[in-house]
Amino acid sequence: MAVLIDSTTKVIVQGITGREGAARTAFMLAYGTKVVAGVTPGKKGAKVAMVPVYNSVKEAVEAHGPIDASVTFVPGMKVRDAVIEAVDAGVGFVAMPVERVPLHDTLWLLGYAGRRGVKVLGPGSFGLISPGRAVLGWIGGSEDFAAEIFKPGHIGVISRSGGQTTTLSWAIGQAGMGISTAMHVGSEPVVGLSPAELLPLFEEDDQTHAVALFGEIGTVAEEEAAEVIAEGKFTKPLVAYVAGAGVRPGMRFSHASAIVERGRGSAESKIAALRNAGAVVVDGPEELTPELARIMGGQT
Repeated sequence: MAVLIDSTTKVIVQGITGREGAARTAFMLAYGTKVVAGVTPGKKGAKVAMVPVYNSVKEAVEAHGPIDASVTFVPGMKVRDAVIEAVDAGVGFVAMPVERVPLHDTLWLLGYAGRRGVKVLGPGSFGLISPGRAVLGWIGGSEDFAAEIFKPGHIGVISRSGGQTTTLSWAIGQAGMGISTAMHVGSEPVVGLSPAELLPLFEEDDQTHAVALFGEIGTVAEEEAAEVIAEGKFTKPLVAYVAGAGVRPGMRFSHASAIVERGRGSAESKIAALRNAGAVVVDGPEELTPELARIMGGQT
């Protein structure tokens, strides 16, 4: 099993004929992702990496049946319309590997998708990967690099940093362990799927035996994740690191969403909440993998 995507997930690419859309489609196909169609208005009849292109998501669904997931390689100003189109066509999961989406658009589309039970990853997400099964977005970059970095195994990875999603997954592989699914939640001020929403999905996944969380200051994402643990909705081991402990209140750190305010959102608040809920919180990112290895006890 895997979380959100696997080798059977039927995927469409919105914006497939653009430079990034075409390049990432070729990568996703090479990795094994089941990309069945692409969408670019006005480009019906074209093909990208042998994938047929349609004018709308509705046309793609009519031609290929129900679609499980969409990945949007469209400019930030057009993301709202793309997500609405996917939601209206019955797509159940949308990954948005695009930054600079207007905040009002993000708030609107997340509400629209949420009311219809559609899960949204991002905006500003590198994507997600279930090693050996499927990948959505930029994460991994190329078939060979993705295969080298992301080894199949039993640890889920949730990260608020795109780069650290890859670094942590690589370190886990170097320690002789592997990944069930790794994902970057996104770096915009407001994002869709949060650690608190993802942890129950990993709880349900038989392949996942533990989860590594790379957190950051700003927002209340980690505090909400701690609440999920405290409520018993996630019972597997969680090992976390919270970056940005030395940042002063009011200072921006790393991403648009990582701004320290007084009270919740500080490293101290996040660490205390996670530890009080029963998670293991390490003091440095280099300690994540050894702690995971200790918990896993030789499991890969």
